[in-house]
Amino acid sequence: MKSPRGKNIQMAKVLIIDDEQSIRNTLREILEYEKYDVAEAKDGEAALKMLQSDNYDVALCDIKMPKMDGIELLEKVMDEGIDTQFVMISAHGTIETAVNATKMGAFDFIQKPPDLNRLLLAVRNALDKSSLVNETKTLKKKISKSLDMVGESPIMKQIKDDIEKVAPTEARVLITGPNGSGKELVARWIHQKSNRSKLPLVEVNCAAIPAELIESELFGHEKGSFTSAHKQRIGKFEQANGGTLFLDEIGDMSLSAQAKVLRALQENKISRVGGDKQIKVDVRIIAATNKDLKVEIEEKKFREDLYHRLSVIVIKVPPLKERMNDIPLLVEKFLADIAAEYGTKPKKIKKDAISLLQKHQWSGNIRELRNVVERLVIMGKEEINSQDVKTYTDFG
Repeated sequence: MKSPRGKNIQMAKVLIIDDEQSIRNTLREILEYEKYDVAEAKDGEAALKMLQSDNYDVALCDIKMPKMDGIELLEKVMDEGIDTQFVMISAHGTIETAVNATKMGAFDFIQKPPDLNRLLLAVRNALDKSSLVNETKTLKKKISKSLDMVGESPIMKQIKDDIEKVAPTEARVLITGPNGSGKELVARWIHQKSNRSKLPLVEVNCAAIPAELIESELFGHEKGSFTSAHKQRIGKFEQANGGTLFLDEIGDMSLSAQAKVLRALQENKISRVGGDKQIKVDVRIIAATNKDLKVEIEEKKFREDLYHRLSVIVIKVPPLKERMNDIPLLVEKFLADIAAEYGTKPKKIKKDAISLLQKHQWSGNIRELRNVVERLVIMGKEEINSQDVKTYTDFG
């Protein structure tokens, strides 16, 4: 038997919190018949200790209890960040009590004596919510892990320090470095550690969008503003409102689009293509480029005033060949990441294989290294060695 989200009910743990033994017995009998794993606590103090030491999906909690009542317990559980979903039960319940309990974080409120169907529905729905919470936490951990900045070389330590300093501010950041070196990862870390992290990070690859469409992509357009504008479109600036806009490869942006971006940064307002309305936007800009923008300025390909607007802080990401000592750490991370993607056990790699990898120049930087490691995982032995590197790469 499974819950709506596929979680085995047999594995679901329910804690009954009530000072009346007869109530606990009745609820236990009902829940165990439904194949739940049931535990009991006779008051709030005992329940708090159990919740702190073990994980429960759902708690059925009486409100009126000695030592610590249900509302006090709920408050402590919320303060401590315990994820158990609380269904409050009371014979003395009022609408006001129910509203207050749900405002404090309770999932549901049921009056005594509880209707059997109503009780089971509340438990199942609370279990569904518990599954969602756990899935979200797991996903966040995966995302956080995928954003790990790997490397202990002096230059990487400096970049990490710079991110810690700049992220909590509102300063615009320009990230420079060759293709595949990890500029996007730096941008994601800045956003993740910023005060805007709960709001979106919206990315625009300026090199991938045709010059005639970049303004529509950034600022949106009104219906009928050009031939294929069949409906109104919200641009990336509006989508990122309150969050962060990452302009990747900004050195490839057309001069006309640069002028509009500059105006948006000066006025904190944009107007859609084909529209006259000024729309306020609150956006932090992070830009990245693999070009030398000072050379681009001299060649009249990039606006100097926009450069100075964007480069309040400049973070230079080095090519991989300048941080070869980080290759063993990067390889171990990629082996673990690839195994997780494939659902297999991570392969090991011998020191002689690592030594060969450290001799390569890596013109494609970290992106190239990741691709090579994936190829070695697929084609190489259980423990990847130097012969595998020689056989399955063009530089061994």
